[in-house]
Amino acid sequence: MNHGIKATHTGNKPLAIHRDNPVAPAWPSYKGNSQFVGTSPSGHVTVYVDPSLGQQALQNAQDLVNDADRVVTANDGIFGTTGGPVSVIVFALGGATDGTGGADHMGCDYVSGAAIECCASFGNSARVSALFEAELSECSMNGNLCGLSTGEALSRWCATLIGNNALADFATAPQWAQDGEPDFVNQTDNTDQSADSTGCGMAFISWMISQGYGLEKIAPTMVNLGDAGTLAQLYANLTSDAATNAWTNFQNALQNLPNGVTSDDPFGGLAQPAQMAHLSPRTAELVGRIFASMVSDLAAGRQPEQMMANVRAAMLPVSHAKAPAVCSPKSKRLLPPKPGRRTTKSA
Repeated sequence: MNHGIKATHTGNKPLAIHRDNPVAPAWPSYKGNSQFVGTSPSGHVTVYVDPSLGQQALQNAQDLVNDADRVVTANDGIFGTTGGPVSVIVFALGGATDGTGGADHMGCDYVSGAAIECCASFGNSARVSALFEAELSECSMNGNLCGLSTGEALSRWCATLIGNNALADFATAPQWAQDGEPDFVNQTDNTDQSADSTGCGMAFISWMISQGYGLEKIAPTMVNLGDAGTLAQLYANLTSDAATNAWTNFQNALQNLPNGVTSDDPFGGLAQPAQMAHLSPRTAELVGRIFASMVSDLAAGRQPEQMMANVRAAMLPVSHAKAPAVCSPKSKRLLPPKPGRRTTKSA
């Protein structure tokens, strides 16, 4: 979903949900009134809503405040990094209130892409959280894979996993299969708006996950490969097999699917025992630090806000991230594919 896919106080303020009425940022497209709803307990995510949409949109926004830190923590775990602060506006993106308006932001980093738009989804806030993750994951790409089919597929897979497949109607892999399965394994499409190239990436990542390579391995590898990287190189880096074998082995696996490609996860990657089971040493170390911090704080009887602060400290990155690539600010709109068309409007 490269740039668009389609819950506070006064006096002695607790370090929970903040309500200091911050000034809303400039949004990619929204021009209406931005009503402040709340900031997540960690302080990383500030949420606004279009007040003209009433109680159901407000409920979406409040639910996102409450769920945002879960999404952020899971996203950081996938990329092995710690993201920056972001702001989110919930409104009727594209006039929709069922989530199909998608999401949008302006860049694949926490500077140009930190103002995120999410479509309201009345009665189904899980879709708003998934849309949020689609854009948040692109920020964690650190300026890489920006506007490319590889980055779009990766962000949609992050949303699928962390959002519990709440955006199943955004699937692009079936369209790719219907269009003859063009090869976007050995080449990367210079767009994030093609259902065919994105769909190929979705099916390929599903296959890789089914082989035991979780997103916590796939995502950092794709980011490190950068804009010039291909899915074939991802295969080679993870399996130690030749990149030239990637397309053939992938095609053979597709031919053995009993029901063909009917979703973005034809190989059942979501059904794997544990996406985070195959932890890298760095991730395992991070999990250990967090667990040790929590056990120590529980034994000491510390207050929740103290425990949260210590967990955040334990999550500080210990790796040396490479310098961010340059991502030209532009809309990164995510939308579901249109029937009978080969391209999505954006993501």
